[in-house]
Amino acid sequence: MSDPRPQERPPAFTYSDAQPRELLADAMPLRRLAQRFGTPLYVYSASTIRQRYQQFDEAFFACEHTICYSVKANSNLSILRLLASLGAGFDIVSGGELHRVLQSSRKSVIKVVFSGVGKQADEIDLALHSGILMFNVESPSELQLLGARATHLRKTARFAVRVNPDVAAETHPYISTGLHEHKFGVPMREAPALYRQGSESRYLRAAGVSVHIGSQITDVGPFREAMQRVASLVKALRHDGHDIRYVDAGGGLGISYAKNPRGKFPARVKAYASAITRPLQRLGLHVLLEPGRSIVGSAGLLLTRITYRKRNDGKQFLIVDAAMNDLMRPSLYGAHHEIVPILLDPSRTKLAQFDVVGPVCETGDFFARHRELPEVAEGDLLAILDAGAYGMSLSSNYNTRPRTAEVLVDGRHVRVIRKRETLHDILAAERL
Repeated sequence: MSDPRPQERPPAFTYSDAQPRELLADAMPLRRLAQRFGTPLYVYSASTIRQRYQQFDEAFFACEHTICYSVKANSNLSILRLLASLGAGFDIVSGGELHRVLQSSRKSVIKVVFSGVGKQADEIDLALHSGILMFNVESPSELQLLGARATHLRKTARFAVRVNPDVAAETHPYISTGLHEHKFGVPMREAPALYRQGSESRYLRAAGVSVHIGSQITDVGPFREAMQRVASLVKALRHDGHDIRYVDAGGGLGISYAKNPRGKFPARVKAYASAITRPLQRLGLHVLLEPGRSIVGSAGLLLTRITYRKRNDGKQFLIVDAAMNDLMRPSLYGAHHEIVPILLDPSRTKLAQFDVVGPVCETGDFFARHRELPEVAEGDLLAILDAGAYGMSLSSNYNTRPRTAEVLVDGRHVRVIRKRETLHDILAAERL
């Protein structure tokens, strides 16, 4: 039986009390945002981002720590600036993401960690000139290049080796990163040799150990297991004379994409904090954390309008104006997103089963299959929930579709933080 309660994501996305009940973003009716800015439209809540960041920060109060927000989750400059104002550092995986940090908050660069398996020489140079906190090194060749560039520029490069603890995490295989078969990190048994290699360079300084086992992980057990192995490695490295001060615990804490999730986020993040910190007790380490989805995922939604209702034999489709180029997760991962009408009309209590699909010429262009929704009509607005992470950052111009606008709502205030792309924008870089 379908859950009859309205699907909400407080504190931001809740229904008003007046009839018909209307979905709000903070204090702003989403219907008004659609009228003003058009659809499809990404809508983010500043209040939710602040709340999630603060809950994360409070969960780790017992240890020295820095929250290095994962820029790849949502890299909008205004969101980065908001997080920087709260005290966040940043986890980056490209030179382009470092440029975003520099543009949004130059002073935050001292709290940047540079991850990723394929760093280029020019990206390393930019990071060295900028004075980032640390490089998370993922191979002997990368450490060799880092040493060469640091020597050439006469800049000291602090580094951590990203180790692969071979810990299995229950998540989608595309976002699992902690097993020996994955491209990320180096086997833990090979890490001591890399630290010895680094100690031979005047301009390299071993500063930490890094680990990241995957994304969208909801069981804290794998985090605890990974940290137990990291703690043993830290002790061994210190015994060998390396001044290990940081442990980068990565990110990966999942959020619930389900209907009315029962588990409250503060309780989940506290359990996560305990799993991370207990194995590291009495080691005097500064813990670096790389949350992305857990801060911005539920802080955003994709607003879309029904263009057509269609029936093929007994199967019903809602064709909306958003598409897989706007939100790729359902097509890429088979990911689930709750979809709700903007207006809850008490006269429309009957549920029907629909496929919610976009206009792109791919069978994989869908947001939901066999989904029960209230009876809706062409022209009605729908909200695709929990789209704040890996939504806009994975978007594209497939089918020559302009990318959507983004707005940030803060109480009763709303502003455009990315203008809607035009066909002129798409074609401007091309030449006949």
